[in-house]
Amino acid sequence: MSPNIASPARRSLLAGMASLSVLALAGCKTMSMDSAEANPEPTISQYYLSMYGAVPDERFPIPAVNLRQLQPAYWRTVVQDPTGERPGTIVVSTSERYLYLVQEGGQAIRYGIGVGREGFAWSGRAEVGRKAQWPVWTPPPEMIIRQPEVAPYRNGMAPGLDNPLGARALYIYQNGRDSGYRLHGNPDETSIGNAVSSGCVRLLNQDVIDLYNRAPVGTKILVA
Repeated sequence: MSPNIASPARRSLLAGMASLSVLALAGCKTMSMDSAEANPEPTISQYYLSMYGAVPDERFPIPAVNLRQLQPAYWRTVVQDPTGERPGTIVVSTSERYLYLVQEGGQAIRYGIGVGREGFAWSGRAEVGRKAQWPVWTPPPEMIIRQPEVAPYRNGMAPGLDNPLGARALYIYQNGRDSGYRLHGNPDETSIGNAVSSGCVRLLNQDVIDLYNRAPVGTKILVA
């Protein structure tokens, strides 16, 4: 027999091995596809994509929020009011990282927030003393001492997307005087749900615009 011609038995063995190889490759591919199907990327509804979409007609166009960087628990929503406060009141729950705007009928609009770091927390009853669109940010003297890098802004930082107050600010007043604390915007999704600020309450820019439009000067505030 010629050494280049395989016997029938050998040809059968080689064919069987080839079949096993094909099956093994098919098995790997199937496992990979099944794995991808078992862990699909969560779908975000168009409702929230629109709510947190880009806002191009602002003085400084606001980019869309990356909702995959924000826990769904902190997306703006309507809930049963847990506060017991009068409709129209803003209630900030620092422990929950939520801001509630109490509505009629036992409901509230709930916004995710970032709050003050330990040592910078503030609580009490107050009111919205004034409001501003695209506000100027002026660091207080004690912050300049603590963080010398903000000294160039001692006379105010111009409005813009990099301004710490974001697109809107609601100024918290107590007994007719500015407390120095704010409800304000910010573009950083990862800050929501965390204790990150120097006592102010930060919301996403899209959320602070919504709150700004609903809460007039004089709105009562409870921070607890």
